[in-house]
Amino acid sequence: MLDRTNSAIVERVSTLVRALLAKRSVERPVGRDEDLAEAGLSSLDLVNLMLAVEAEFDLSIPETDMRPANFRSIARIEALVGGLLHINAPTGG
Repeated sequence: MLDRTNSAIVERVSTLVRALLAKRSVERPVGRDEDLAEAGLSSLDLVNLMLAVEAEFDLSIPETDMRPANFRSIARIEALVGGLLHINAPTGG
């Protein structure tokens, strides 16, 4: 189940990244570990990506996690979102 959840996160984040790259006329695939700035995203794009991630996953990224390193790659964003969703997941009991 965790793998399926991670796959869903990767797919959703990848879609957001592809949309931003398409706005910059970059139509090539981007690997999970590829540096998004090197792929063609600007600093402003990364801020917009952060906002899009918050909207897509209906979460608020804590100020302490609003670091460029957390948005360097799809894998980094996946780890951030996965951690936040785990933290914010309702607990049984």
